[in-house]
Amino acid sequence: MEIKVLGTGCAKCKSLEEITRKAVEEKGIDASVDKVEDIMEIMNYGVMTTPALVIDGKVVVKGKVPSINEIKELL
Repeated sequence: MEIKVLGTGCAKCKSLEEITRKAVEEKGIDASVDKVEDIMEIMNYGVMTTPALVIDGKVVVKGKVPSINEIKELL
């Protein structure tokens, strides 16, 4: 599973990355979690409000920081 956290480095973006890594660890999923800060790459996903979460190429969350349980459900 390929997971990307899209964000320019704001507090919410960092929070989403942290929560996502914790959710992956708690579920024991084999996944790579990458942080994408390049604005052009973020825009390629059609995301205009960050933070956003991309799982296997599909944008599943944008513009908010979901709870760890919400992330676990998405995984």
